[in-house]
Amino acid sequence: MFRRTFWFTTGVAAGVWATTKVNRKLRQLTPESLAATAANKALETGARLKDRAVGFALDVRDNMAQREAELQDALGVHEDPELPAPRRFAALENPTNPQHRTNPKYIENTTYSYNRNEDH
Repeated sequence: MFRRTFWFTTGVAAGVWATTKVNRKLRQLTPESLAATAANKALETGARLKDRAVGFALDVRDNMAQREAELQDALGVHEDPELPAPRRFAALENPTNPQHRTNPKYIENTTYSYNRNEDH
């Protein structure tokens, strides 16, 4: 009697284990699960590629700064040049008018809107 109970319990346990394994595998093979797995792997790959690209960009920037310093040393350029003063642009006037030839008007702090989306 004990032997039959043992083998019955072993068979039931093996059946439950096999059923669980099969159901888990079937759930993994559904279209939704496959799509989620593919999306997760794509995100991981994208993150890995992004990390590599950022690392590459940082390496390029460091090497560029190093090479620029080497070139500045070789050329003897050690000081920062001053920036030029801001330019003033003459307004479009009639060049044939003598008043505008000698004294052109300059545009500074205009109220002209450069927004092309405004109503006309």
